[in-house]
Amino acid sequence: MEIEIIKVKGNNTEKIFSVTGHPTTTIGEIKKQMHQQKKAPYPGRQCLRLEPKGKTLSDTDTVKSLQLKYGSRLYYKDLGPQIGWKTVFLAEYAGPLAVYLWLYQRPWIFYQDVPDAKIDAVVHWAAACWSLHYIKRLLETLFVHRFSHATMPMRNLFKNCSYYWLFAMYVAYHVNHPLYTPPSNVRFLVGLAIFLLCELGNLSIHLALRNLRPPGTTVRKIPKPTGNPLTILFNFVSCPNYTYEVGSWIGFTIMTQCIPAGLFMLAGAYQMTVWALGKHRLYKKEFTDYPKGRKAIIPFVL
Repeated sequence: MEIEIIKVKGNNTEKIFSVTGHPTTTIGEIKKQMHQQKKAPYPGRQCLRLEPKGKTLSDTDTVKSLQLKYGSRLYYKDLGPQIGWKTVFLAEYAGPLAVYLWLYQRPWIFYQDVPDAKIDAVVHWAAACWSLHYIKRLLETLFVHRFSHATMPMRNLFKNCSYYWLFAMYVAYHVNHPLYTPPSNVRFLVGLAIFLLCELGNLSIHLALRNLRPPGTTVRKIPKPTGNPLTILFNFVSCPNYTYEVGSWIGFTIMTQCIPAGLFMLAGAYQMTVWALGKHRLYKKEFTDYPKGRKAIIPFVL
């Protein structure tokens, strides 16, 4: 059967390609044909939809599953320059690690007008915890995470890196300042305990999510607790990885008694709440038997 590929530009449309599809032909294969015929850029930059402003089709969708017939139309859009998700994650996580450890050395360019002072133990612990968090993220990116999409817009690299790198500099400048005032021992120990527990919980959730999806597939299942007690949070929220992530930065803020760290936590909490609410709605829409008692990110509340 012949399927028309329509290019959308503003309110105008233009037929640019016709493809002969079979019931088993996938969207990914159609994209490759368009690229080979020089009708479109590389597949990762292409977006195909059933409607001009409809949902982006997955590369694994087939002609049969989409109920396409002779003369059916697919609407094409150029997504612009793309970059791999893993590349963006590695860049946005390696930056804060390098920036923080650089300021941890108290370079003269930042602290030139402040006399030398004794470095409190809390400063060393803060550097260790910050490093642990971002080293964990880098290792998870390399060995744990499985991405549903291969690429994202190139502009995200600059946006994400700016957020992480600049906040890292803001937090590190204050925590490592020679005039920094550490919290009480009790507050430090409470914050450290919260941070370490939540880091372990976050890792546990990421491992559980990884095991839900077989390698090389985009299969989606309802996340559920495993034998690890730290995954019990799945019974209460849809995105416990975000819950633990926010908890880690709450702990870091308590243990350092640093306002910039608190601002970093609040900014991250807001963004992760937006993501969690979106995923929660998607889960409920996709799975008719999704647990009704679950919230998005905060148990019993939100």
